[in-house]
Amino acid sequence: MSSTTECPLLFLDVDGPLIPFGSSSGRLQDTATVASACGDQGNPSLRRLDPEIGSRLTALECHLVWATTWMEEANEVIAPRLGLSRLPVVECPASSADEGPRGLHWKTRHLVEWASGRPFIWVDDEISAMDRLWVDTSHSGPSLLHRVDPAKGLMDTDLAALADWLRLVIPRRAPR
Repeated sequence: MSSTTECPLLFLDVDGPLIPFGSSSGRLQDTATVASACGDQGNPSLRRLDPEIGSRLTALECHLVWATTWMEEANEVIAPRLGLSRLPVVECPASSADEGPRGLHWKTRHLVEWASGRPFIWVDDEISAMDRLWVDTSHSGPSLLHRVDPAKGLMDTDLAALADWLRLVIPRRAPR
């Protein structure tokens, strides 16, 4: 990457992508031990976090940013369980739910403003056709709106799709 401003952003939702709504099974059953060891903050859904996902996300060539209703609490509760450092948080004002055309997610306008023309990925389980249209017409840089199945959460195929897209948009350094 030739400069920090060209490094893509990855806006990350928590509920659905990182904490799947489906029942714990397979790889997720093992996370119950981790969540119990860390304490579940009174939220048993934290047991569904996959502690391996943090290292897989940080391996992507992008800057991670929380885009979640957890807001700053994502840094206090989620990040330590995933081995992530403190991440920037997109603050979305409460009044934003009524802004924009019908069907536009309340986060969409704020993510486009936050990205300010930089390439970005938005990982969420609530992305709609209206969000895609809004981003296509309002954002000058490349973007990938990646909808995750909320019952399963962020899977290997999702991470592969993110990595593939990043390889397409990140400028490569010339060999020395």
